[in-house]
Amino acid sequence: MKKIISVLVVFVLFSCGAKKTPNSTALYEVLTEQSNGGGNIKFFEILTEPNEIKMLQNDPLLADKMKQADINNSNYVILNMGEKNTSGYSIDVEKVEETDKNIIITVKENNPAPDAMVMQVVSYPYTVVKVHSKKEIIIK
Repeated sequence: MKKIISVLVVFVLFSCGAKKTPNSTALYEVLTEQSNGGGNIKFFEILTEPNEIKMLQNDPLLADKMKQADINNSNYVILNMGEKNTSGYSIDVEKVEETDKNIIITVKENNPAPDAMVMQVVSYPYTVVKVHSKKEIIIK
């Protein structure tokens, strides 16, 4: 009985230790998610052109997270939730799917719970995402 249990434990431990292969990369990465600093209105902006993407490098939160090669090989998405009357709001990437022709990003807006204690401050939540592809991006 002890042998069976120890074999199962070893099997579970090894199966949980799966690692990415060196050549695999994630399809996207969230560069920053902030509760303040976005725009006044809700919008999603897809940056594909090098001159648009280079403007992001002026942001101190993003400058060290962007490499020159990324400008030519990646697209960037700004998810802006607009002005909110309290704290507790955020905007996230729920999932990213790749098809033959495009990348589909599903966005999730998070609101504070109705009974949550929030600060009475105006906030401007936003998120910046790097997509490791130059395919067309569709935002849901």
